[in-house]
Amino acid sequence: MIDFSTETRLRLDSRGGRCAYEQVDRLREMGPAVPVELPEGVGAWSVTRGDVVKLLLTHPGVSRNLRKTVPSYVPGSVPWLSPWVDVESMATTDGAEHARLRKLITPAFSPRRVEAMRGKAEDLVARLLDDLEAGSGDGPVDLSARFSYRVPTQMICDLFGVPDDQRPEVMRVLHTAGATDLTEEEARTLIDDLHAAMRTLIDTRRRFPGDDLTSFLLAARETGVEPLSEHELISTLLLMIGGGSQTTINLINHTVRELLAHPDQLRTVRADPSRWPDAMEESLRVHCPVMHLPMRWATEDIDLGEGVVIRRGDAILICYGGHGRDPAVHDDPGVFDIDRANKENIAFGLGAHFCPGSRLARLEAHVALTALFDRFPRLALACDPAEVEPRHTFIGNDVAALPVHLHGR
Repeated sequence: MIDFSTETRLRLDSRGGRCAYEQVDRLREMGPAVPVELPEGVGAWSVTRGDVVKLLLTHPGVSRNLRKTVPSYVPGSVPWLSPWVDVESMATTDGAEHARLRKLITPAFSPRRVEAMRGKAEDLVARLLDDLEAGSGDGPVDLSARFSYRVPTQMICDLFGVPDDQRPEVMRVLHTAGATDLTEEEARTLIDDLHAAMRTLIDTRRRFPGDDLTSFLLAARETGVEPLSEHELISTLLLMIGGGSQTTINLINHTVRELLAHPDQLRTVRADPSRWPDAMEESLRVHCPVMHLPMRWATEDIDLGEGVVIRRGDAILICYGGHGRDPAVHDDPGVFDIDRANKENIAFGLGAHFCPGSRLARLEAHVALTALFDRFPRLALACDPAEVEPRHTFIGNDVAALPVHLHGR
């Protein structure tokens, strides 16, 4: 168990979708931070107000490093949380340690290198659309499973040199890591499976190095001035392969659903392709792909006013999805509107921990969305937009499936 300074007031909802948005609205009204209960009795301060979210994402008294902030914590003692906090990557470190790990990755996602991936993304999307059309039949298809999921997962697996026969297991364990309803036994098994999948990849690339980021990280570990430890290498692969796929999947799915639910806005972006970034940024704002990202820790007492003081050592659960839906930040925040002047969002974080892969995510989504609607101009939802089933988790903002008709109803 992880110590927490106060009694929790409610349990965080894991049903996702509309239920999650409604609870976020209630939490925002309750205060600048609210003590909530997470699985296995973990207590954390839920932060949903846009201004407080931005404050704590850049606050010097907030850390991503549980090991150094809460010395009494025993790694592995909270199995569902372990994939998020018992790793040593740039996502769970601060200061010089964070800078060292981040420096290894960020050059691979420079504007020039990301733009150089455009052709590969276009070829991949074209092949996936061919497969989608060939296997569609007469009924509805799950666009999420058949297309949205495959675009970023295949791109990131290619980038990190994941062999074809290892990809199903790698993506299975990374997808499962976002679940918040696992039993303790299932969570412990997942930890073993995550490490086993990464070790298999590392062993393969060690024997057969290639022009990929896993091979590059292995070389950095073996020859670098400040070499990666084995744990840092595994943690970095988990972070980059997992983070480099799920956010983009959700961005594609939510943008498709909103545009199909708003045909006038779809006509606008199809008539003027320069408006696609407007649609994507509005989607990132109203349906942030990551709802809550575990976890941050207070390294000092933080007084937020209104009688709320986060005590040193307390867990802080930032609601990334709360900022874009805060009426103090955006007018009519629940309304999807590509003409909205202020589309500010923190879908890729803020400050030192801003996602280095954000450019690649936006490129992949842009290529996928434009090609999808060009190939299937009569694309239509196979259900009411409000009936699209969310995945049950409070971490990601996923859909369980996105049923569509490729050629209209």
